Amino acid sequence: VTGLPIRHVGEHFQRSNDTISRYFHKMVTIFASEPFYLKHISLPFASSTTTVHPKIMQSHRFWLYFKDAIGAIDGSHIPASPPLHDHAAYCNQK
Repeated sequence: VTGLPIRHVGEHFQRSNDTISRYFHKMVTIFASEPFYLKHISLPFASSTTTVHPKIMQSHRFWLYFKDAIGAIDGSHIPASPPLHDHAAYCNQK
């Protein structure tokens, strides 16, 4: 469902567009909240300029767009996995 419009997601899950929109906004609010962010987001220990690939840092073309980005470029990591007792249910699933 990544990158799909709400209408397609609603059709896929057989829910109204309003329901999809409400729950999407609830999830964004949760992920952006300070308690969630502090508990689950781990930023790299070094400064972001030392963890960005040199090719990106030295290129004015790329650095202009990626200088303030966090994520794979600076080593941020959000661990995501189902609980141990549910692992079998999620094996080989998209």
